[in-house]
Amino acid sequence: FREHVKHLLDGQAKAMVVTSSRQEAVRYQLAMLAYAKEQSYQDVHPLVAFSGTILPDDVIPEEVSENSQLLNPGLKGRDLADAFDTDDYNVMIAANKYQTGFDQPKLCAMYVDKKLQGVDCVQTLSRLNRTFPGKQTFVLDFFNDPKDVLEAFLPYYTKAELEGVSDAQVVYDLQTALDAEQIYHWNEVESFALAFYDTRAAASKLTYYCQPAKERFTKRYKNLLDEKLSAREARKRAERDGDKVGLTNAEKTLKDIGEGLDQLDLFKKNLTSFVRAYEFLSQIVSYEDRELEQLCVFAKHLSPLLRIDRLDDDEIDVSELALTHYRLTKRNEQQLKLSEESEEYALKPLSDVGSGKAHDPEKRRLSEIIETLNDLFGSEVSDEDQLHFAKGVADRISRDESVMAQVNSHSPEQVMHGLFPKRVSDMVLDAMTDNEKLSMEVLGDEQTQRGFALLILRMLAGSKTVPQDFQSST
Repeated sequence: FREHVKHLLDGQAKAMVVTSSRQEAVRYQLAMLAYAKEQSYQDVHPLVAFSGTILPDDVIPEEVSENSQLLNPGLKGRDLADAFDTDDYNVMIAANKYQTGFDQPKLCAMYVDKKLQGVDCVQTLSRLNRTFPGKQTFVLDFFNDPKDVLEAFLPYYTKAELEGVSDAQVVYDLQTALDAEQIYHWNEVESFALAFYDTRAAASKLTYYCQPAKERFTKRYKNLLDEKLSAREARKRAERDGDKVGLTNAEKTLKDIGEGLDQLDLFKKNLTSFVRAYEFLSQIVSYEDRELEQLCVFAKHLSPLLRIDRLDDDEIDVSELALTHYRLTKRNEQQLKLSEESEEYALKPLSDVGSGKAHDPEKRRLSEIIETLNDLFGSEVSDEDQLHFAKGVADRISRDESVMAQVNSHSPEQVMHGLFPKRVSDMVLDAMTDNEKLSMEVLGDEQTQRGFALLILRMLAGSKTVPQDFQSST
């Protein structure tokens, strides 16, 4: 930065470091401050931006927020975007905050240490597009393949045209449609917005204010699915008994239920549509409507919390189908040779008694933990990320003396009926900003939530304390 960027724009040039988590952003800030001090640099002034608070670990000495003296000592209560616009700061370190929707014309360089994909990639790198006289831009990417970045940008830069004039009223139409479903109450939206813009608020508060709306949506959806199962059974009985009136009624009930489910599906879709429409049109139209801004941040957080598991709409009865014929197709031909002369296939004789190596207990335990994580989360997220997520939650809980007292002095059954599962859920909520996908996997399903709590208990108490059969039985 000092050699290639800082001198640009007559010394006003600024840079952004994009990290993959809030914790990494804090670590970058501490490292950069320490290095600048060690090198006696007087011209590098980093600023770290993140939401909520970060708990201490082996690098971060104390619980911190972006207003902490340890991280941003010169902030003095100012808004971060305003402070970064002054000569007091020239490097912004961020995870998700300010990665998108941030307007700083003097931003000339970006250092990327995070996986960027699709629209997220375009929006992040486009922070450099703000114009300023004599501006040159520079990106140093430690994480992404240039081919992937190019593919992310191509749909928007080859040929993208609006088919017509965008209607600013569409935002209000979507708001009306969302309000009409009565999934959320406006006081919840206002409380969420206050927490969202409060730099001192914990990340768990955001999901807390979304929870009532999520429960209303889930309850309504589940009731409709239960009614759908009952209506299907009624239809089967009517078909079996030749009851035409019963069949007509069942078909009508199924149609009504289907429309109800479609309406809830549309609500979830409209949440995303509203966010996209408002974020786009508000750059063109000055709405000056506080409620729209509040609903936008609320809808953006609520949408991924709404899980939809629909039954197959088209039930196919295969009971009367019979297999009439099949065909075998030769795919390839391969010759496998087992050569008696080859030493490669020879059996090794017995050697010294007891010369075999025992399995490393720690490696075996780690393997079991990863296997359990894979069972809970599948294979979409890497083993390393899953393990990092679980260790982070376990590490946070290990600092809670009251919960650890229960872990150390009670049986697993007693611990699981105490404060422990609730505390795990609280820590998962706190980790939402760092790993939304895995957090949602845990919070979105009661069985996964319990299984994850058992895994954390096992990590904290040791495999001897929480037997494998106890885990599987629950």
